[in-house]
Amino acid sequence: MTYTTRTVGEPNTLEYRVFVEKDGKPVSPFHDIPLFADEAKGIYNMVVEIPRWTNAKMEISKEDTLNPIKQDTKKGKLRYVRNAFPHHGYIWNYGAFPRTWEDPGQTNSDTKCVGDNDPIDVCEIGEAIGYTGQVKQVKVLGVMALIDEGETDWKVLAIDVNDPLASKMNDVDDIERYMPGLLHATNEWFRIYKIPDGKPENQFAFGGEAKKRAYAVDVVKETADAWADLVSGKADPGEISLANTQLGDSNTVSDAASSEAAAGGASVAAPSIDQSLHKWFFISGSKM
Repeated sequence: MTYTTRTVGEPNTLEYRVFVEKDGKPVSPFHDIPLFADEAKGIYNMVVEIPRWTNAKMEISKEDTLNPIKQDTKKGKLRYVRNAFPHHGYIWNYGAFPRTWEDPGQTNSDTKCVGDNDPIDVCEIGEAIGYTGQVKQVKVLGVMALIDEGETDWKVLAIDVNDPLASKMNDVDDIERYMPGLLHATNEWFRIYKIPDGKPENQFAFGGEAKKRAYAVDVVKETADAWADLVSGKADPGEISLANTQLGDSNTVSDAASSEAAAGGASVAAPSIDQSLHKWFFISGSKM
């Protein structure tokens, strides 16, 4: 399938939205895009929220109709990830798998923590820089389990199937073989990225170990099953918008949602960005 994007507003504003489109009409990147591009071959669809080397904390909006991608906020201000030396912004294309959900009402038997109420996160490690709203086809290689304020926040490690190294990389051990240092950098990035904002170092389950592909595939399936319970009414959605245009067997499908989601939103001039965002932070954290 071919997906395109439509933007409303200007980047770095509270009004900015990126809608994912199919056949020129907005669809939900949370509910409408299939998890698998080719299930038999183990190829998944990944929605890029944050391109590599950028700082704006973009995310699929669970609460908005058709779940456009927007910049996260805190106390009414746009959120950015700081540069914690030697890293600059996000060090992978960062996004999520559609049709997955980390259920905050379920405790994982291994991490002993509940889910974080989001689609499962994906770090795509290929060499091409993506763009917000892009739908990439990826292979799953492994997974890390970040523990964020008592919640399990899975980080799936994946690679674009079109990457030159994709045919050689089939499991988590291949990441160290072909991209030495990246697993360590990934662990370090997640441990320290909140420190410049005055928060403590993050922790991992499994001692920070990246689990193998088979384990990661099981984790993704668990979150896909949780999403199925969410849209079928077996799980409480809370404030999550379930509106979609593609789930024909669901009572959450809305023919009007696509036109309503893309209406309005006049563009505004982009403001200047706080240059302190480009400051390096030299942090001495604990070792792996």
